[in-house]
Amino acid sequence: MKVLVVGSGGREHAIVEAISRSPKATKIYAAPGNAGIATLAECVAIKDTDVERLVEFAKENQVELTVVGPEAALAVGIVDRFREEGLNIFGPTKAATEIESSKDFAKRLMVKYGVPTAGYATFTAFDEALDYVKRGSLPTVLKYDGLAAGKGVVIAQTMEEAEATLRDMLLDTKFGEGRVVIEEFLTGEEFSLMCFVAGNKISPMPVAQDHKRAYDNDEGPNTGGMGAYTELPFITAEDHAYAMEHIMQRVADAMVEEGTPFTGVLYGGLMKTPNGIKVIEFNARFGDPETEVVLPRLKSDAVELFMTVAKGEQPAAEWHEGATLGIVLASKGYPGSYDKGAVIRGIENVESKIYHMGTAIKDGELVTAGGRVMIVVASASTLREAQQRAREDIAKIECDNLFHRTDIGNKAFR
Repeated sequence: MKVLVVGSGGREHAIVEAISRSPKATKIYAAPGNAGIATLAECVAIKDTDVERLVEFAKENQVELTVVGPEAALAVGIVDRFREEGLNIFGPTKAATEIESSKDFAKRLMVKYGVPTAGYATFTAFDEALDYVKRGSLPTVLKYDGLAAGKGVVIAQTMEEAEATLRDMLLDTKFGEGRVVIEEFLTGEEFSLMCFVAGNKISPMPVAQDHKRAYDNDEGPNTGGMGAYTELPFITAEDHAYAMEHIMQRVADAMVEEGTPFTGVLYGGLMKTPNGIKVIEFNARFGDPETEVVLPRLKSDAVELFMTVAKGEQPAAEWHEGATLGIVLASKGYPGSYDKGAVIRGIENVESKIYHMGTAIKDGELVTAGGRVMIVVASASTLREAQQRAREDIAKIECDNLFHRTDIGNKAFR
């Protein structure tokens, strides 16, 4: 079977690697891919949102299954177009993707179907939004309603920060024209629960925890993710059962009820609060960097699994025991401005998996080409051992323009 993976980051590298383990995958394409993906797949220079060219490529090359990584491609309706052409594709329709592309849509759906989440209000007018914040309490959570590449959420600690953020989102249109969702601030441990979903048929993946802040001890600005790990000792079997029944299954059923059945990966960004588990956000695709620590544990045949979901049948995934932990190496300055083109050496000495996020080949050498550059993912029987292996392997990588967090996974040891 020929398989096409759409996207160019670490998430897509992990998807390609999982597919490469399947004997059913005779040929893998990636559009546009990256320097790491190129070692496993044929990269084709088509942008992930260039839907018509992707459709054309899939037809010309007899691609039998397409797997979509990035939310931007889903939001422009890639799944709808592929289905119109009778092509198998793994991912939700444009309408179903709204659970991620509109925070307001997701909140209204949760309220309607009794899914536990933070209290909220939605605004388009700056003055009304600011007045609402002034009448509430701090800190408060401000979310740009649309897609913002993981950077559209600000936890405002002061009124000045809240006002500046609202100006960015509503007056200066930093992310484009739009709305802002203002939520009550919740406390507790966040965790990610991703599920394979085909309508109202779902199958969970191992829970993971992402680390969004740039620096140790959750300090610094929000990023696209600086590391992740599985398993989470503070999420009990009862917690998991509750989240599956009252959140993930309920939302899958709600989407069917609303006439926008979900197919693909439904990502629940959840929090274990003193008042129970609540939803922070939903994504309509594999999380990043959670995918990079979850898919290495997939025991099932990835191609079979993705095709089962694409056809709307009941997914059933099996997983390896143990723990995985991944640490992101990012360009100095990220998530602000950063330089590209720094030479990376020593990755041939690394025993852990390396998934490329923002790399390129220049003059025969591997160089940095993005904010998040790569993630080193170690697997072991225990989390402590996985953490140690990842740290040891990172020490083997030489590059003078990279930094990383040293505390990924520490919350599991409290």
